[in-house]
Amino acid sequence: MNHMREFWEKYRGEYSKLLSLGSPILVTQLSVIVLAFSDTLMVGHYSVDSLAASAFVNSLYLIPNVMLMGLAGGVTPIVGSLFSQGKSGEAGGITRAAVRVNLAVALLFTAIMGGVWFLLGHFGQPEALLPDICRYFLVLLLVPVPMALYNVFMQMSNGMEFTSLPMWITVGCIGLNVLGNWLLIYGIWIFPKLGLLGAGIATVFARLMALLAIWVCFRRMRRYRPYKEGYSRREGPAEAKAVVWRTSWPLMVQSGCECGLWTVGAVVVGWFGAVQLAAYQVVNTISQLGFMVYISFAAAVAIRVAYYAGQNNEAGAGAVARAGAHINIILASVASLIFIVGGEPLVTLFVDTGEEAVKGTAVVTSALALIFPLVVYQYFDALQLTFCNAIRGTGQSKPLFWISLVSYIIVGIPFLMWFAVGEDGGNVGAYWSFNVALFCACVMSMVIFKKIKL
Repeated sequence: MNHMREFWEKYRGEYSKLLSLGSPILVTQLSVIVLAFSDTLMVGHYSVDSLAASAFVNSLYLIPNVMLMGLAGGVTPIVGSLFSQGKSGEAGGITRAAVRVNLAVALLFTAIMGGVWFLLGHFGQPEALLPDICRYFLVLLLVPVPMALYNVFMQMSNGMEFTSLPMWITVGCIGLNVLGNWLLIYGIWIFPKLGLLGAGIATVFARLMALLAIWVCFRRMRRYRPYKEGYSRREGPAEAKAVVWRTSWPLMVQSGCECGLWTVGAVVVGWFGAVQLAAYQVVNTISQLGFMVYISFAAAVAIRVAYYAGQNNEAGAGAVARAGAHINIILASVASLIFIVGGEPLVTLFVDTGEEAVKGTAVVTSALALIFPLVVYQYFDALQLTFCNAIRGTGQSKPLFWISLVSYIIVGIPFLMWFAVGEDGGNVGAYWSFNVALFCACVMSMVIFKKIKL
């Protein structure tokens, strides 16, 4: 009993702080889950083929979009460290530099994805899906730039421990996205019935509104005034951009490697037909229930570790990482229970029971086979997110590049090909390969964080 009391007293302060910082981020991430669920639900009930097409396109965009999130993630440790030292002007200058860096990379990714559009017919996907794939892909080319700029201001706000503003903006804009889906997918009121294309248009509109909202808040809110003054200064942009790039590029590559495995998984699963690809999309969407919760408190870990890094307090940073791991392990257990008990009801939400009932039933059966490997990887995912974000908070982000390269590319992709294609496991084999990659990332991140010196 005394040991339990001592344990509680040791971590109570960090539990409280992480829950305080992480809860608004969690609401933000849960809003993203609502969006993913609504997109998949509405498109899935429109047609299974549209669901499969969206699975393929979203998996291709997953790499640049998540890489842009990683690139912006470099802002948090820099701003967080400056925030702990009261250097708000310098934090504003870093934000200006980050805007320039992220805009340049977003434009580059837009050009690259524009080139990919011409190759969509060569990925081995079912021929019937190509018209929807091409139209949806083209509309989503408008997403990377506004998303990248929004991410910068969101991460800047997180670094100054103002996590509630991005929460409210995200919630509001996701409401707009859901409304746009309803109007444009099904052709409600005066709007045309556009199906999957309508979902893409709604996404672009919501992204633009999110960027506009956070920019207006940055310019108008008193809380940002000291940062805005630093943002307006033009001196030292090259040095600031170098600092941002040095901290951010490993996070960008790390994110790309991780999501690259899931994207390759979608391409490979597509070789097994529309039903397995649709099931893969459904379970990926459900899996966000766990991932978005873990990443919320992992992001809070990064914010707190950055605060302690600014003070060279290794003991404080270590306590934060352990406290975050405790919280996320508990949450992984809750998510696993939800998937075990509610897996079938969750899966059946995403398919039409009308005229495509036979195909929909096949999707449900295929998706349910993925629940067990999904449950297993919750714990690996929760821990690797916690300790990777703890490493991010130190500002020493290069190890994250190696963790991702080894775990998701060198280990993950060969195991994906072995389990899915070599063993003819299809989407089930793909999901078991994700467990191998996440376990590798979990072990590497824990070992590396323990060795980092502030």
